[in-house]
Amino acid sequence: MRVISGERKGTKIKAVPGDNTRPTTDKVKESLFNVIGPYFNGGRALDLFAGSGGLGIEALSRGCEEAVFVDQHFKAVQTIKENLMTTRLVERSRVLKKDVSVALTELASETPFKLIFLDPPYAKERLVEHVTYIEQHDMLTDNGVIVCEHGSEIELPDRIGRLEVVKRMRYSTVISITLYEFMELEEEA
Repeated sequence: MRVISGERKGTKIKAVPGDNTRPTTDKVKESLFNVIGPYFNGGRALDLFAGSGGLGIEALSRGCEEAVFVDQHFKAVQTIKENLMTTRLVERSRVLKKDVSVALTELASETPFKLIFLDPPYAKERLVEHVTYIEQHDMLTDNGVIVCEHGSEIELPDRIGRLEVVKRMRYSTVISITLYEFMELEEEA
């Protein structure tokens, strides 16, 4: 695995040891960032179920000013911290060893995020619940994107509150990504 583009392009990052995580492949990561915006001018990223931290690190490399990484597993948190050291992005990052629901509750009062990545273990998906919480607590900026990586057999709803699906991408029989953004105001009337 490596950083695909931006200021840390080409830097290798480690995967979490063991079989408990499945990192987003470089091919999927490159395709995803081509869709959500190849580069960013500031903003905050939130990498939930962060694993190795690859998505949040990619967002930082491409111009996000800060990223918060959340994972409840010790090996994942240790790997994220090592990858942040390797990429020299420690000062622009915060790593929380917490359950995602607990972290969302704690982060709800902070400045909203421009990018929110949700990549839970497929057997433990509670994506609708997490996206609903994010929407209800205004944790996403008006021009922000929620990226949900999930099993291809899962079909997420077209709308969750004021959020709507703007793109669905299927990468294999196993991996799909659904993107949510706030719907246009004209459509709410």
